[in-house]
Amino acid sequence: MSGISHRFVAEHVRDLPRSGIRDFFALVQQMPQAISLGIGEPDFVTPWNIREAAIYSLERGRTSYTDNLGLLALRRTIADYVAKVYGMQYHGDKEVLVGIGVSEVLDTALRATLNAGDKVLYHQPCYVSYSPSIQLARAVPVPIQCKAEHNFALQVEDLEAAWQPGTKAIILNFPTNPTGGVMSREETEKIAKFCVEKDLLVFSDEIYAELTYEGQHVSIATFPGMQERTIFLHGLSKAWAMTGFRIGYACAPQPIIEAMMKVHQYSIMSVSIFTQEAAVEALKRSDDSVNHMRDSYHRRRDFLVRRFNEMGLTCHLPRATFYTFPSVAITGMDEKTFCQTLLKEEEVAVVPGTAFGPAGAGFVRASFSTSFEKLQIAADRIERFVQRHTK
Repeated sequence: MSGISHRFVAEHVRDLPRSGIRDFFALVQQMPQAISLGIGEPDFVTPWNIREAAIYSLERGRTSYTDNLGLLALRRTIADYVAKVYGMQYHGDKEVLVGIGVSEVLDTALRATLNAGDKVLYHQPCYVSYSPSIQLARAVPVPIQCKAEHNFALQVEDLEAAWQPGTKAIILNFPTNPTGGVMSREETEKIAKFCVEKDLLVFSDEIYAELTYEGQHVSIATFPGMQERTIFLHGLSKAWAMTGFRIGYACAPQPIIEAMMKVHQYSIMSVSIFTQEAAVEALKRSDDSVNHMRDSYHRRRDFLVRRFNEMGLTCHLPRATFYTFPSVAITGMDEKTFCQTLLKEEEVAVVPGTAFGPAGAGFVRASFSTSFEKLQIAADRIERFVQRHTK
């Protein structure tokens, strides 16, 4: 049966690799007692005022479709929030689209703007869906390595070297999953000038911006000539602890949003209305909750990075997100062997860096979005493991 069915799978889908994260966590799920530092999800429950807004929405019988672009009240709230926090002006009625998380919104943006064969630059290590999403849009992914010596920030020299004729766009994700790397204002400005010079469309995934611990996050869309060529992508999963609500959004010039709406309406139709109404509450009245969670992550980050460096797992200081990206070179193991052996011997789960592309070789991703008590136990176990396996 499976041999016959295989013939019907599209070639560009058949050739896609499975997510390295999913394969690894299939193994983790067989050990429910393990401490997981592998999940990119807040350990906080969504703040009560947001949950209450969703409940109240249902109590009022708000169970219908919304506009394909999203609930107008939410789109206008998003435009107000983006203007207040990032200083960028978008018209909520026609320059904002609400989707099911940033992954779906990015996929919609790629399919709405790329032609078959277009080349798309993206930096590695990176979120697992970027390259497959480019391929599903029938475009060609072109990776650029971000290096540990640059704290995993993209350097314009590497961007210039990777560019080639036929390049239409670039995906940026700063702050970055999985490294926690950020871009300084100066570095971002250089990238922006290059994008203008080469007439590139920019997909800018900034979902971790609110989880910045040092300095001020700067969106690339704020530099001269950039807002007209940038699709600003954001969502409420991380900083608002709303992963299960599945709310993401895009802000972009009206012709691009109109094109995205066509893709969106034929695939998703619209996001559930009660989650959109909860998102309005989140963006208007949850600053204190976001600040509280960021402060907690900040303390956990300082602890885990210090412990990694003390035990010899060289780890740069991630200035944002809730991920660390330590090197495992001291053990002499490759990243996959390290993760599998650590899980087997000490029941601690971290993710191989190569799950985020070949540029992650020699590193692992360890999230600090779990409780401080579990982080302490996990760090003790990892230290014991490293001492046992250091060459």
